[in-house]
This record gives sequence, structure tokens and C-alpha cells, in this order.
Amino acid sequence: MVPHEFDVEEQELLASYEREEWESIPKLEEEVQHYRAYAAATIAKNRLVSIDLSRDDFQEIEQKAREKGIPCQKFIADIVHQFVAGRLVEQP
Repeated sequence: MVPHEFDVEEQELLASYEREEWESIPKLEEEVQHYRAYAAATIAKNRLVSIDLSRDDFQEIEQKAREKGIPCQKFIADIVHQFVAGRLVEQP
């Protein structure tokens, strides 16, 4: 087996460990579960949606997104979010 040469970051971590600067985390399993739930919520947060738009509608959306200086997909996501949050309402 070839010995592993440590890079600078690995050397710093090893030195820190050898100086006994590391501490055990109290209630480790609770912490692990907390971060698992956080990671799952983050992953579940975004969903990919595919929609068909007319060429004219898409061109208008692209233009408005350019005016705001944001990507088209972000602009569409913002519109949907405003609608579901009740800040964007249908006109009769």
C-alpha cells in the first residue's frame, strides 16, 4: 500500500486533532437527525416543471425577465410564487 501524502488542509486537520482541539458532539444522533431533515427539506424544496407556452407569451416573458435582469426561469418561478402567496391575483 502506498503511503498517503497529506495536502495542507489535511495536515492542518491532523495537527488540530493531535492538539486535542476536537470535542465530541453531545446528543450526536439528535444532531444527525436534525441535519438529515434539513437536507431532505432542502432537496424537496425545488421541483422541476415542464410547461408549453406559446411563442408570443414566451417572448414577452423573456423580455420582461431581461428588463428585470434575471434569468427567464427565475422570473417564471417568481410569478408562480407571487400567485400562490396571494400577491398576484387574476383580474376578472
